Amino acid sequence: MWTPSSQGVAYAAYLGWLGFGLADFTIHRRAALPQTSGVRESALHGVQIFFVGIGVLVWAVFESSWAVAALLGGLAVLHATAAFADTKVADATRHVAPVEQHVHSVLDIAPWGFAAFTAFTADPTWALTWDSKPISVWAALILPPVPLVLMPWVAEFRAALLASRLP
Repeated sequence: MWTPSSQGVAYAAYLGWLGFGLADFTIHRRAALPQTSGVRESALHGVQIFFVGIGVLVWAVFESSWAVAALLGGLAVLHATAAFADTKVADATRHVAPVEQHVHSVLDIAPWGFAAFTAFTADPTWALTWDSKPISVWAALILPPVPLVLMPWVAEFRAALLASRLP
């Protein structure tokens, strides 16, 4: 069951994960990603953000259950697949420093941790029951990623597009 203390732990982990996402975009900017792996790698970042966003929405609209945990696990598989493709693109075109690899390890494990945490705290049912969270929860989930992840990704993708058009 989701208790106030488990919700607090989950939210702190969520904010920490978003912070690692921002760190990753900062590293990419310093590594000249737009001029190296460019649009291909940045597009894969967008795919990963999409899968994570869908997971947050799934959690926010359904009561916690094993079905929700299974959906989150499936999204973690999709995220990991996109992350693997991302690493292949990056490794083939630019140096991926140890600090970036460490940041990626946190970003890669978080979806699995969230799915597992949901499974262990879920109601023991396979039902998908609509339970939209209060507006304050929606705001807490949606507002922080805008400056920490979405805006940096849009800037990265735009810079990669512009760099790809240079002669």
